[in-house]
This record gives sequence, C-alpha cells and structure tokens, in this order.
Amino acid sequence: MNEVFDAAIVGAGPAGISAACLLAEKGAKTVVIERGEFPGSKNMYGGVLYGHDLASVIPDFAERSCPIERNIVESRIWFVSRDGGYSVSYRDRAFELDARYNAMTVGRAKFDRWFAEQAKAKGALIVCSTVVTDLLRNGSGHVIGVRTDRPEGDLRARVVLLADGVNSPLARKTGFRPEPAPDHVALAVKEVITLPEELVNERFGVESGDGVTVEILGDITQGMNGIAFLYTNKSSLSLGIGANLADFARHRAKPYELIEDLKTHPMLAPMIKGGKSKEYMAHWLAEGGYSTIPQLCGDGFLIAGDSAMLFNALHREGTNLAMTSGRLAAEAIVEALERGDFSRKGLSGYRERLESSYVLQDMRKYRRFPSLFEQHKELFSILPPLASGAAREMLRVNGIPKKVKQGEIWGRIRRAYSPMRMLRLAWDAWRSVR
Repeated sequence: MNEVFDAAIVGAGPAGISAACLLAEKGAKTVVIERGEFPGSKNMYGGVLYGHDLASVIPDFAERSCPIERNIVESRIWFVSRDGGYSVSYRDRAFELDARYNAMTVGRAKFDRWFAEQAKAKGALIVCSTVVTDLLRNGSGHVIGVRTDRPEGDLRARVVLLADGVNSPLARKTGFRPEPAPDHVALAVKEVITLPEELVNERFGVESGDGVTVEILGDITQGMNGIAFLYTNKSSLSLGIGANLADFARHRAKPYELIEDLKTHPMLAPMIKGGKSKEYMAHWLAEGGYSTIPQLCGDGFLIAGDSAMLFNALHREGTNLAMTSGRLAAEAIVEALERGDFSRKGLSGYRERLESSYVLQDMRKYRRFPSLFEQHKELFSILPPLASGAAREMLRVNGIPKKVKQGEIWGRIRRAYSPMRMLRLAWDAWRSVR
C-alpha cells in the first residue's frame, strides 16, 4: 500500500478505538488494524465499562444506542472461606439518577463492534482479519509504519499506536516492552451463565436495566494471590476467577477446577442456580502495577491500554484506563502532526498528559498494592477460615456465654496468627493504599 497514514493503530479495543475517534474527528488520516474478524470478536461477553471515560470520547453514547447491559447501582465485596463469608455492599440512589452510567456492564463483542462503528463514522478506516507482524523503521530506527500478514501488506504511517493487549506479541517482538513476568500478570477464566431477566432482577434486588457487581476474595483461590467476580448482565451473569500466573505454576492448579469449585460456594450457588453455561474463556490481566509500565513513547510510536500495563488492580479498573490513555495518546499525536515532529520528544506530550491525569496518579498511588497480596498469602489461606469461624461462633446460639466465646475465638486467632503478624499486615495494607 503506497498511501501514508497520519496514524496507524494496532488493536481495535477500547484504547485503540478511543484514539481513532479523536484522531478522525481532528481530520487525521487514521487506520485501525484488528486481527479479529471484527472488533470484539476476540472478547467474550461481559465486562464493566465506565461512563465518564466513554463520555470523554462519545459524549452522547447512551443516545447513540450503546449496547449497555445494566447500569451498576450496587457494588458488593465478599470475603469468604470455603463454607461461608462476609458481605459488604454499597448502594446509592445517585447511581440510578444523576450519576447513572457511572459504571455499567456490557458485552465486549457487541460493545467493541459498536465503538468501532463510531470511529468509522468519524472517518477512521477499520481493517479486520489482519495481523501486524512487525514495525517498519527507517535508517535511524524510527518507526514509520507496520508490516502485516497480507500480500504487499506494508503500511506506512507517521505515528504508530500499539494497543493490542497485555499479551501483545508485537510489543514483545519489537522490544518496546518485555514479555510480562509470570508474577506481573494474572490468568483469569470467565463463564457466562444465562438466566431469565426477571430472575436476575429478583436475586440481586434490582429493577430491569440496573445491576450489581460482586468482587470475591478469600481461600476460593486455594491460597493463591487471586480474586473472583460476579457481574450482572441483562439476562445472564458473568462469573470469573483468576490468580497470579506464577502462583498457578507453583501450585499446579487448574483454572477450570477453581471456577467449578466457586460455583458450589454457599454464597454463590443460589445466585446462579438454574443457569446454563453459555460461554467460557481464559485471558490475561496486567497486574504488575506502576513499576511494570514500559516506555510509553519513542521515535514514531506510542503504547496505550493493556499493552502499556495500565491496570488498577485494587479497584479492578482497566477499560477506563485504556480509553483515557488512548484519548490522551491521540491528543499527543495531533500535537505532533501540527508540529511535524514524530520523534520521542515530539510525542512526549503523551507521557505528560498521562502524568497529569488520574491514570498515572492512581497507578503511582497504588504502586505498592500488587506486592501486598504477594507478601500476605494468609489473606487467601489462614485468615478466611478464622474470620468465618469467629462469625459462626458468635451467631450460634447454644447457651455458651458470649464472653467465653470471645476468649476462645481470640485464643484460636492468636495460635494461628500472631498479633505482630496482624500489625504487619495492617501496616503493609495502609502503605499500599495511602
């Protein structure tokens, strides 16, 4: 192809399409290259999206028939043992009214396709079923385009944006980002379970159109550093569980066994009872934190979204960081086009914008959080049964005085987990989020 584009974007996910929308709006000649048959074809149903970041790209997304499954009005956190657990939840009427679509569930296959159509309508070219195999460089090593698997598939561009995911073979091959270490990524499996809409409403106490998210922590991961989740869709539930990839290797655990065990938990089983499994997949999550963020731009290229390891592990935020980083990358590209400078210095406005945004400020704030779970595996082994056992004893009415019960519980805790270890955990937890 002899045509020269202003920007070539690798990957039609939230980061890549966010960038394409803004670039096309500004009149930049933009092409998005997607390996899937269509945008979203590689993504399974079910995920959480954030309205603020989407509105920064498509302000009237709701009016444009964005394929929203449910508006999230309640968030729950469960801390569980094998046979029981604690539940903490927060529900606010604001999320039904003026803060509606603060968070929402979508089917990624439907959403990504819709999102790409918005970019296409603005003038971006979307090229699917095409794999970028390498980057083109000039004699000085500057990136000047991409090489694809199509015949005569070299495509030239003034700037290339890599937005093809955490397991991007391109970022690894080009050396812009090393292959993520096993302890910097999580392997998650997810299953979509169909249920009638009225049953979802009844079981989660919501009206049609509104939904709930549940984050689950405890010994459901068999002592591994991991978490599970349950999200409500219109007429299905997205159920998933994941753990640190290095832990999977050490424990020789099988992901499909984890999710099957999870489905039998007494807090979860009633929620999915009678449901039918519709889809199943596995994927990686970038959980290395701030220290694993690679070089974000260079001569002729930028990296955004999961490719840049932008994932907030504490708040389980990824799509919003992807959309915002893609948008900010586009702003930097527009600036570079105006100046005619596509060097690392000319694209450095991207890093500056990220530094000024919540994206890197949050990543830096929680830079110690990934190591908290790694250093305190008792959160997934010792503490869940102790916490559940304490609640069980205090709630059991059997004629034993509460003071006696409290003494027995405290003795059991001290034998299993010393006060010094408790203080250490509290200190490390505070440091990881302060």
